[in-house]
Amino acid sequence: MMPVYKDSSCSPEQRADDLLARMTLEEKIGQMIQISCSVASESEAEEWAAHRFAGSFLYAFGDTAKHLQELALSTRLGIPILFGIDAIHGHALNTGATVFPSQLSMSCSWNPELVQKAGRVTAKEVASEGLHWTFSPVLCLGRDLRWGRINETFGEDQYLAGILGAAIIKGYQGEHLADPDSILACAKHYIAYGESLGGRDSYDTSASMRKVREVFLPPFAEAVKAGCATMMASYQSVDGTPVSASEKLLKDLLKDELGFKGFVVTDWENVRNLVVRQGVAADMKEAAAKALNAGNDMIMNTPEFYYAAIELVKAGVVKESIIDQAVRRILFIKFALGLFDGKCRPQNNKHNTLACSEHLDINMKLTRESIVLLENRNNILPLKSNIKKIAVIGPNADDIQAQFGDWTYFSHPDLNPSAVPKIETWTVLRGIKELSSKYKAEVVYHKGCDIMDPEDQDIEGAARLASSADAVIAVIGDCLAQNGEYKDRADLDLSGSQQKLLEALKACGKPLIVVLVNGKPLSIPWAAKYSDALIEAFNSGMFGGKAVAEIIFGETNPSGRLSISFPYHSGQLPVYYNQLPGWHGAKYMDMPSEPLYSFGYGLSYTSFEYSNLKLSKNICNTDDTVAVNTDVRNTGSIDGMETVQLYVRDLASSVVTPVKQLKGFKKVEIKAGETVTIEIPLDIRELFIVNEAEEYVVEPGEFEIMVGPDSRDSVLHKTRLVVE
Repeated sequence: MMPVYKDSSCSPEQRADDLLARMTLEEKIGQMIQISCSVASESEAEEWAAHRFAGSFLYAFGDTAKHLQELALSTRLGIPILFGIDAIHGHALNTGATVFPSQLSMSCSWNPELVQKAGRVTAKEVASEGLHWTFSPVLCLGRDLRWGRINETFGEDQYLAGILGAAIIKGYQGEHLADPDSILACAKHYIAYGESLGGRDSYDTSASMRKVREVFLPPFAEAVKAGCATMMASYQSVDGTPVSASEKLLKDLLKDELGFKGFVVTDWENVRNLVVRQGVAADMKEAAAKALNAGNDMIMNTPEFYYAAIELVKAGVVKESIIDQAVRRILFIKFALGLFDGKCRPQNNKHNTLACSEHLDINMKLTRESIVLLENRNNILPLKSNIKKIAVIGPNADDIQAQFGDWTYFSHPDLNPSAVPKIETWTVLRGIKELSSKYKAEVVYHKGCDIMDPEDQDIEGAARLASSADAVIAVIGDCLAQNGEYKDRADLDLSGSQQKLLEALKACGKPLIVVLVNGKPLSIPWAAKYSDALIEAFNSGMFGGKAVAEIIFGETNPSGRLSISFPYHSGQLPVYYNQLPGWHGAKYMDMPSEPLYSFGYGLSYTSFEYSNLKLSKNICNTDDTVAVNTDVRNTGSIDGMETVQLYVRDLASSVVTPVKQLKGFKKVEIKAGETVTIEIPLDIRELFIVNEAEEYVVEPGEFEIMVGPDSRDSVLHKTRLVVE
C-alpha cells in the first residue's frame, strides 16, 4: 500500500503528518538544517544530503543541485531538498537572467501591479533552474539612511512597503505554490532590523514592543495575509534580546497572533552568533535550546546545531515535540510546493525562459515608471532640438555595476567584479548615445573622477569637454562598495571628487542635467540648487540607462515618485515624513525643518490640479469604509500619470501619533486637459493606534484627511472625519 506521504491525492497536512511519524530524530533535525554551498566543500555537501538529511541548500546551482537532489531522493524516505537563492531583484545571480531595478528603485513606481509582475518573472526564471525559494522581499523600513541596506527596502513607509511586499509575494508564489513556475517567498528581516541604533547593521534595536507593533509589524502582517510561505528572523536584537532567541517575537506574535502557517528560517549564522557575537549563550547547546524554544524552524548555515539539537533531545533538555512542530511546518511547505510530486527537479526550459522578450518588456515598463524627476528648471527637459552636442560625464555614466547595485552576480555569493553579463544592458551613456542619433546630436564622454578615490580625477579634462557641448549630463552617485551589509555610512555627502566635478561643470555655463545612480538618498543640496535638471534613478537594473535617456529626450513622461525622503545633511537624520510631533522648534537650529525632497515627491512633464475633496460620509464608526474622492485635472499639454496619495492624522489620541500617515494611493493615467474623479477607499480600521497595553484600537474623535501629489503639507488638500 502506498504511504500517505507519497499519495498526491492527500492534503499537504495529511502527508506531512504521515511522513513525520516515520522519521527518526536524526532525520527530523536534518530537515531543520540549511547548508550553504558557498561555504561547504563538495564532499561535505554530499555528506549532508546523503547521510544527515539536510532539508535545504543555499547557493547550489546547476549540476551541483541536481547531484545533491538525487542523493537526497535516494535516502530511506526520499525527502527532497529545498534549494534557496537570493533572487532579490530578479534572478540576478545568473549572468543570463533578467535584472530588475532594486527594491528601492522599483518602489518609486508606486505600481503594485508591475511589482507583482516582476515577482512572477523572477519566479519563472528561478524555477526554470530547479530552484525553489527566494530570500525576498525585504520588508524592513529605510528610516535611517546611514544603514548599508537601504537599497534593499521598499522605502521608508510601512503602508507602501506592505502593499508592494504583498504584491511581489503574490508574484513569486503565483496562483498555487505547486504550479511549476511558483517559488517560495521569504519576508525578511523579521523584525525592526533596519531600525538598529545609528543605522548600524545587525546592532541592537532599542524599540518598545508598542513601536514594533505600530511601525514595523504592518508590512509583515500584510505578508502573512498574502500567504507568504516563509519568514526570516533578523540578525539583531530587539531591546537586548536577539530575534532568533525571542519566543515573544517568533512564537507568540508571528505564529500565534498573526497566524503565520509557514516556517521561520534564521538569517546567516544567527544561532552561532548567539554565542560568538551576541553572547547570550555560553555554548552551542545553550544557543540551540534558545533557538528551538523561541520558534525557529530552519537554521541557516550553522551545521553544529544538528549535533547539539540531537544531544538536547536525547538528554531530555528539549522536548521532541518542539522538533516535531518545526519539521511539520517545513514538510507542509515542501508538500504544498509540490517537491514530492516532481517539482524537485529542473524544468530544463531555462533557455526559453531567462530574459525572454516578455520578461524584458515587463522590466522595461517597471524601470520607466521607477525613475523620478526631482528638478526641471525652466523646463530644460526634454532636451530641445537645438541641442546638437551632448557631453555625458561622470563616474556612473558607464558603470553597469553601480547601476545594478547589490545582490547580483557582481557581488554574490562572492565578489566577482570581472563578471560579464550574457544579456544586453544599458548604462546612461549607452542610452544617450542610442537615442541621440534619432535627434542628430553628437555625444562625447569623460569619466571625470572616481567615486572612492579622490586622487583619481581629471576634472579639467571633463570641464574642457563640457565646454564644447550644448548640454552636460553628469551621472554621479555611489558605488557597490558603499552599499550592502557591512557598508553603513556616517557621511552621506558625495564621495571622491564628485562635488568638485559638479561645480566645474556648472562653471562651464552650459545646461547641467544631473543623474543620480545610487543605492540610497544622498545629501546633495548643492546639486538640488544648481542643477538645471535632476533625475533620481537609484539602482535601476539592466534597462536603467535606456529609461533615463527616454526621459531626457521626452520619449517617456516621468511618473516615478520617491518612496523615501532625502536629507540636506547626514546630521539632519531622521527625515522620514511620518515623524512624531512634540520636538521643541521642530527642527535643528542649523537645518531646514523639511527634508530636501519629501516622501511621495516627483515631477512630470505635465501638471496636475486637485479640487473637490469629498468624503462619502463625514461621520462614521469603526466598521465603516469611507470613500475619499477628489478631482484631478491634467492642466498641461501632454498625457501623464499621477500618483494620488491619501494621508491621515489622528488629531487627539491616547498616545502620540505621527503628523501624517499614508493610508491609500492610486496611480492613474490622465490625458491632457482631462479631469478624472479618483476614489480611494479608507477602511476605518486602518486608523488604529497601538495603546500602552499593546492593544490595537481605533479611538473615537477627529481625523484630518489629506489628499495630494506627495506628503508635503503645502500641497495637500484637507478635510475632517469624525469617528464615533
